[in-house]
Amino acid sequence: MSGETNLYKLINEMSPVLNQGEYVFSTVQNLDFIERKDSICEFKENEGTTIVIEKNKADQLKLPYEYVAAWITLKIHSSLEAVGLTAVFSNALAKNNISCNVIAGYYHDHIFVDTKDSEKAMLVLTNLSKTFK
Repeated sequence: MSGETNLYKLINEMSPVLNQGEYVFSTVQNLDFIERKDSICEFKENEGTTIVIEKNKADQLKLPYEYVAAWITLKIHSSLEAVGLTAVFSNALAKNNISCNVIAGYYHDHIFVDTKDSEKAMLVLTNLSKTFK
């Protein structure tokens, strides 16, 4: 099943959903003490492995973090080859002074915004999907 590539359809049908909870980005050198089921995702960099994990779990594991985020999922199945989706929604968020960190999964795009901006980000994304031409 291939994902959507048409930019207009991607934006008009993105259907953002605010997931429950608070999430953090942390970097670790060793993943042995973190169960895979507890992390949302991980990305290996030269300096260490970045993990995204629920804030409560990070606190239990005494992981360092600086940024507490809300997690928004765009429900449309976007193709990894789609062009422009991230640019359009990140630009709309930026115009509203909202920082975003984006992770593309196989089926959906996931946006992490500061928790204080979560409701505003949802309004911006919902409005964008209704007005994008």
